[in-house]
Amino acid sequence: MPNLRDIRRRIRSVQSTQQITKAMKMVSAAKLRRAQENMIQARPYSSKMRGVLESLASRCDQTAHPLLKVRPEKKIMALVMTADRGLCGGFNTNITRFATHWMKDRTAEGAEITLVLVGRKGMDFFKRREVRVEKRWSGLFQKVRYEDASDIGQYLAQAYTEERCDAIYLIYNQFKSVIAQQIVAERLLPIPRREEGPAEGGTDYIYEPSEQALFEALLPKHVTFQVFQALLESGAAEQGARMTAMEGATNNARDMIDRLTLFANRVRQAAITKEIIEIVSGAQALG
Repeated sequence: MPNLRDIRRRIRSVQSTQQITKAMKMVSAAKLRRAQENMIQARPYSSKMRGVLESLASRCDQTAHPLLKVRPEKKIMALVMTADRGLCGGFNTNITRFATHWMKDRTAEGAEITLVLVGRKGMDFFKRREVRVEKRWSGLFQKVRYEDASDIGQYLAQAYTEERCDAIYLIYNQFKSVIAQQIVAERLLPIPRREEGPAEGGTDYIYEPSEQALFEALLPKHVTFQVFQALLESGAAEQGARMTAMEGATNNARDMIDRLTLFANRVRQAAITKEIIEIVSGAQALG
């Protein structure tokens, strides 16, 4: 039978772990509130910007801007976003598994895949795989900044303009709720063309300033802001996943402490009973 001292030592160890997981849950909850507020505030602008440019792209010629030019998707660049740290359940595993299957499907169609990675966990995963990684960023989720998204957006826009790739996709965890994240793979470039309804099909607009100047100003900003929105979504999803994982770990630690305490009481009771039996047996032998 295990030693009572060892069981009590294990109980203290689990209690220490429980305190850590509870503290991490509270920290993640505080970070989640801030991340969720920033994400929700940015969503309307991101959605409206996407809708306007998709509508404009459907009315203009592909030669109006290099980011509108559609080419056969023989070379695809994918921006995969993972976390910089672990202890967030299956957050990182799910995104890397999804990206791996997505790449296999596109490779089977004859496309050549190049990755751009955000997050250390994705770097650690893909460096052990036979996949081409062109660029890496890390440490962006401590505080999601528009400047970082601008750097990534400029890099992606330049890669597409220079025809180093024929399409660019964003693969990230989209925040749905604290306990639910949805992995999405959405095309960033070229700008998708919206299918206009019958009432809008023949409509055109007068551009002021010119169409070229309008696209020169809006398209790079659109690419940057879609990356920024994806960073906000992924950051909020990470904190939600970590909070849920730490809550589960705290509850599991509590259950383990209860089981170990019950077991310790049984061991202690067995030891007391054994001592009583020995005393009674000795008394009867003397009598």
